[in-house]
Amino acid sequence: MTRASIPLTRRGLLPLAAASLALRPGAARANWPERPVEIVVPFPPGGGVDLTARIAARFLDKHTGGKPFVVINRPGAGGEVGWASVAEARPDGHVLALLNAPNIMAIPIERRARFTMDSFAFVAALVDDPVTISVHASSPHRTMADLVAAMRARPGQMTYGTAGIGAVGHIAFLTLARATGVTAEHVPFQGASNVATALLGRQIDMATTTVAESRQFMSGGSDWRVLGVMSPQRIEGLPDLPTMREMGIAAEMGSIRGLGAPRGTPAPVVAEIAAAVDRMARDAEYQAALRQAALPARYLPTEGYTALLASMNRDLQSLWQTHPWRQQ
Repeated sequence: MTRASIPLTRRGLLPLAAASLALRPGAARANWPERPVEIVVPFPPGGGVDLTARIAARFLDKHTGGKPFVVINRPGAGGEVGWASVAEARPDGHVLALLNAPNIMAIPIERRARFTMDSFAFVAALVDDPVTISVHASSPHRTMADLVAAMRARPGQMTYGTAGIGAVGHIAFLTLARATGVTAEHVPFQGASNVATALLGRQIDMATTTVAESRQFMSGGSDWRVLGVMSPQRIEGLPDLPTMREMGIAAEMGSIRGLGAPRGTPAPVVAEIAAAVDRMARDAEYQAALRQAALPARYLPTEGYTALLASMNRDLQSLWQTHPWRQQ
């Protein structure tokens, strides 16, 4: 089935259980942070993952006594370069990863990567940014029904752009394809901003980007038309944008973004990071910053975040059986 599709294991959950215990009253506190903290984003600047990281860095700085948090962009290999650099970093809490699911679990399912899901201690989820399907404003396809009918009439001939093989937009389109029976040619790019350039330049027929990214690309009166969103309900601020389920398409997918540390980070340090994130998540200014950036907040502490990722990992391995994205 896979070359390195390692699930979240009991062994991988032990550091997280210890971190949870360390959060209890009376537990020893770690002297963290002792120096600036890097948050590694494995994509170029300008996309939703980068935006999430930059907002988090600003408010974590506020909630950890003023030690600076610095966003470092390390793109390459669909995210593997950046995430591997964190997996291989010194596990002391001063190098963190902005994790983006399903991307981070798609890579080790697809190939033997430099990391697995057991390479990280999961801290907390921050954002759940649903995927949208968009076309150029000049496209004759004005609804998802139009677009699906066109793909059925021309199987494998239309093109869709994503931020890379195994990226959330790629997985989202395969979920759509499984639900509708359509096929199209995948055109991977490095980052969502390059997808936008291609769609606005009419180099591709459609784009899969998240809500936050689509809002950014629509701004200023651009020729970007969103047809539908893969969320359970309509999005605040976009009340006229229908969900896939409303249009009879059983396809939901979003970019679950959270923070992770290298495996082996001491439990008290993971607990301190988690406590800082908890303070940040309750900050009204942080919540307002997410709303302004059109980033749907979804705060989940360590245990809930870990359970969600385990469930997504199982679902993704099932998708790989019928729609292996390496070949799409």
